[in-house]
Amino acid sequence: MSRRYDSRTTIFSPEGRLYQVEYAMEAIGNAGSAIGILSKDGVVLIGEKKVTSKLLQTSTSSEKMYKIDDHVACAVAGIMSDANILINTARVQAQRYTFMYQEPMPVEQLVQSLCDTKQGYTQFGGLRPFGVSFLFAGWDKNHAAAVGANNQAAQSLLKQDYKEDATREEAVELALKILSKTMDSTSLTSEKLELAEVFLTPSGTVKYHVHSPDSLTKLLLKHGVTQPAAESS
Repeated sequence: MSRRYDSRTTIFSPEGRLYQVEYAMEAIGNAGSAIGILSKDGVVLIGEKKVTSKLLQTSTSSEKMYKIDDHVACAVAGIMSDANILINTARVQAQRYTFMYQEPMPVEQLVQSLCDTKQGYTQFGGLRPFGVSFLFAGWDKNHAAAVGANNQAAQSLLKQDYKEDATREEAVELALKILSKTMDSTSLTSEKLELAEVFLTPSGTVKYHVHSPDSLTKLLLKHGVTQPAAESS
């Protein structure tokens, strides 16, 4: 039945459903989880990297974390080719705003602009919705959220354990523990996740920092969410 109504985003099924939009949401739901948490001195982003095969070499480039501007970063869940298009769009919009007004683009305005672009792809035939969801981190007044696979379980854990006065270190610990409980993989390692932070330096500038694999391994061991590697005899 769905084959008759899923060729266009502008065709409703007899039940009032838009199958193309549902397909895009399903692509996001099957992607690796991404979690964002606000602390009193920064924002923490963490994302699960899907390892498709142990025979493939682990990518050294960032798959889940992207810098939009000096004061804004984002975590991605969904189809990466779709994400690349929207990330480039957001970067251009941020630079245009800075060039025109000589100040950073407000985070909320940037997100609204990108949402308008995404929504436009659901209104016309010949286009399909973007199968990707973003968590934006900037110097703004947001708290904590999760997207991607098992996001409802992650949101429930965030409601239970999140504290508004949490420090950045406490937010990192919470993000790691929630991801370890909600991701599909049985073990959490530095190869299966990415972790980024946006925070204010003592000099007053906003800094975006992505943790290296070695740093991630130390954090996982410190917070007890992974087992240390067995020593070879």
